[in-house]
Amino acid sequence: MSEKKDPRRQLIGMASKAKGKQFEERLDRAFAYYKAHGFAIVEKTPEPMRPTQNLGNGKFVAFFEKKAQPDYKGTIKGGRTVMFEAKFTSTGKMEQSRVLQGQADYLDRHQELGARCYVIAGFSSGNVYRFPWGVWRDMKKHFGRKYVTEADVEIAAYLVPVTRDGVLLLLD
Repeated sequence: MSEKKDPRRQLIGMASKAKGKQFEERLDRAFAYYKAHGFAIVEKTPEPMRPTQNLGNGKFVAFFEKKAQPDYKGTIKGGRTVMFEAKFTSTGKMEQSRVLQGQADYLDRHQELGARCYVIAGFSSGNVYRFPWGVWRDMKKHFGRKYVTEADVEIAAYLVPVTRDGVLLLLD
C-alpha cells in the first residue's frame, strides 16, 4: 500500500525546483554575457552518466553518477582557470555541507594550482552571493558556524552586483 503524498509539500517542492531552475538560468545568462564580450568562457559541467544497456540506434539506458566536479568551469581572458559550484536555497540558510566532499577535494586541488574557485549561493530573495572557495571551506572560522544566512552576508563583500539588464557580474 502506498503512502499518500502531502499536496502542500509537493507544491513547496515544485516551487523550490522552479526557483532553482531560474537561478541556474541567471548563471547561464551571466556566463553568456562574459563570452559575448570576450572576457571569459565558462561552461556548465555535464552531469556524469553511466550507460548500463545499449538499446541500439544511439539510444541507451543510463543512470546519473554522483557528481564530483563543480557546476561550472572555464577560462578568464589572460588564461586563468575559474570554477564555480552553484547552490540555491529556498530556506533561510545555506549549509556548508551542500558542497560534497568530492567537489571540495576537486576545488582544493585546482585552487592549489592557481584556479579561482567560488561557491555561488542563491537565496529565495533573488540575491546571489559569491564566496571564495577558501571562505566557504573555512565557514566556521568566518561566520562562527557551518552555515550562513542571508543576514550574515548581505552587507558583506559577497553580494554579486547586477547590471541594469539583470546580468549577474560574477567575475571581477
